[in-house]
Amino acid sequence: MTTVETGAPADTGRSSVKGWLAVLAVTLGIFSLMTSELLPVGLLTPVGTALDVSEGTAGLMVTVPGLVAAVSAPLVTVATGRIDRRIVLVVLIGLMGVANLASAFATSFTVVLIARFLIGVSVGGFWSIAGGIALRLVPARHVARATAVIFGGVETASVLGVPLGTFIGDLSGWRTAFGAVGVLGLVSLVCLLFLMPKVPAEQSISFSALPKVFRTNVGLRIGIALTFLVITGHFLAYTFVRPILQEDGIRAGAIGALLLTFGVAGICGNFIAGALITRSLRNTVMGISVVLTAAMVILALVDTNAFTAGAILVLWGLGYGAVPVTFQSWIMDAAPEATEAATSLYVSAFNLSIALGALFGGFAVDGIGATSVLWIGAALAFLALFVVGGTRNSRVGHAS
Repeated sequence: MTTVETGAPADTGRSSVKGWLAVLAVTLGIFSLMTSELLPVGLLTPVGTALDVSEGTAGLMVTVPGLVAAVSAPLVTVATGRIDRRIVLVVLIGLMGVANLASAFATSFTVVLIARFLIGVSVGGFWSIAGGIALRLVPARHVARATAVIFGGVETASVLGVPLGTFIGDLSGWRTAFGAVGVLGLVSLVCLLFLMPKVPAEQSISFSALPKVFRTNVGLRIGIALTFLVITGHFLAYTFVRPILQEDGIRAGAIGALLLTFGVAGICGNFIAGALITRSLRNTVMGISVVLTAAMVILALVDTNAFTAGAILVLWGLGYGAVPVTFQSWIMDAAPEATEAATSLYVSAFNLSIALGALFGGFAVDGIGATSVLWIGAALAFLALFVVGGTRNSRVGHAS
């Protein structure tokens, strides 16, 4: 979702097979990182119980890496501007792997938070560089498709990585889940070392480009506002979906399966949105707002059992699964001449929104009750309708 490197299109004489193997290695790295960032969503209760902290405090496991990633996205890119991009990606994915293994063996919540800080550095830096790496790996005619595959790693982690991690945690314990993601990160490191060629640094975005594109582009400002409202609202509620479901009497062993249902629905939502945005990007964003709002309100109002909870999570998954491809398209559509700076701002806003959602959701859970986050999250998602409504008479969101 970010493109922070520039350069000429990949040499058409470059081997497609080797290039695609490198793309797949980067995709595995992105999947590992994003799964790592969001893994605690399904494990808040067991981690909090084991390390003697409240569920609201345990939500800091999502807040900390989100905040750090929002800052490290531009910082790491600029700081490593002259280093081979392959080396940078290998170091960052290795840092993530080690941090997750440290979490798996942690005996205090402080150690876990330090590890989550390091994961935030990895997520922000890796994501900001990897977004534009396809340009350097595959022939020019394959760049768009390869970039979509890399972005698919982010989406798949969001909708499948978390439920699979939760499922592993329910079967073998939360430490096993963190350890499994850590091992996956080290596997990604090996794949990057052996499958990715050297990618000498060419040019990275400058800090001065960020405020300029934000100040002069109304479409980008609207896209950032939509990202803030929808992503903050989603993670304010979704971070605490486990305690919400358990309060409704859903047994702990069924929650992993329910989140997996959410993930499958999310994959479907991604493909549905991919078709819809070619017709009307603006209407697709409005549809996402309506679906997410409805799902959270229904879950707050209905006394659920495993079946009804599954049906609601299908609706919620359809809505959230459509978010990454739709919002990325909005950003690219709004700033076609400044995609590097615009998408860097987007990735920071996305991660900052994850962090703020988890943080304020934690305050609400501890101070008001678990169900309160559903109402607050629904309100934020609903506000996105009014933001999009302001574009009715403009070009923003009407082109794909």
